[in-house]
Amino acid sequence: MEKDEKLSENCDEKCSSCPLHGKCAKEEIKKEKMEQHSSAKKIIGILSGKGGVGKSFVSSYLAVLLARKGYKVGILDADITGPSIPYAFDLKYQALANNEGIILPGLSNKYKIRIISSNMLLANQDDPIMWKGPLIGDLVIQFFTKVYFGELDYLLIDMPPGTSDVALSVFQQIPLDGIVTVTTPQSLVSLIVEKASNMSVKMNVPILALVNNMAYIKCPKCSEKIYMYGQANSDIASQYNIPISIDVPFDRDISSFIDAGRVEDLSVDYLDRLAAYLIGEN
Repeated sequence: MEKDEKLSENCDEKCSSCPLHGKCAKEEIKKEKMEQHSSAKKIIGILSGKGGVGKSFVSSYLAVLLARKGYKVGILDADITGPSIPYAFDLKYQALANNEGIILPGLSNKYKIRIISSNMLLANQDDPIMWKGPLIGDLVIQFFTKVYFGELDYLLIDMPPGTSDVALSVFQQIPLDGIVTVTTPQSLVSLIVEKASNMSVKMNVPILALVNNMAYIKCPKCSEKIYMYGQANSDIASQYNIPISIDVPFDRDISSFIDAGRVEDLSVDYLDRLAAYLIGEN
């Protein structure tokens, strides 16, 4: 780590011969283009500092909300070793490719959301992907450059937890218009948001929204909001100049619909304000 920091500090701008080539935030890396017959008006990354915070719920349900408004939406599942997007949409078949290596994404049943995920490349759904970081990053970039998404209004990228290998590849090589950060209200949340914020600043990608998932429980009798972990995110959005901050409660419907592969049938209003913001309605 100290050696890497010294190399970065004493940068001679000869990136191709540097041991940090491909891993340094200072390096000017060419942005990749989507498959030649594909395009997206907006590319949004969904990022979290750690796993288990509901990032894939935000990715999948946000895609549904945008599709319900008539927009053409795609999801690139960049969480290669822990893919969950296909499960939310009950997609169990393998993706197909033509002779030129162009991959056809899956289509969701109801809103025809175009989806690509590592699980759609496996012969068996429960086969693990045991790859090292560089291979995983390469596959994410291939999903961006080799998948026929067609003409999209929005491409959502469901990123793996953390801010290392894959996240760095996405930030450096894919022309993101912004990111949505997903957190939970534990005390670590400020540190997690700070890491994501600092990464976005270094990579010149704005944070569009903060989603604080599992923020509270609503009493079934009186509808009072009970913040079990406190309102840890109350000032974070303003502190880091994040335009939108949304609290999502514990809701049994969310887990039951996603577990059943029926995210397209879910109807809750928690992310409505986020969807409206992305399409410029507020």
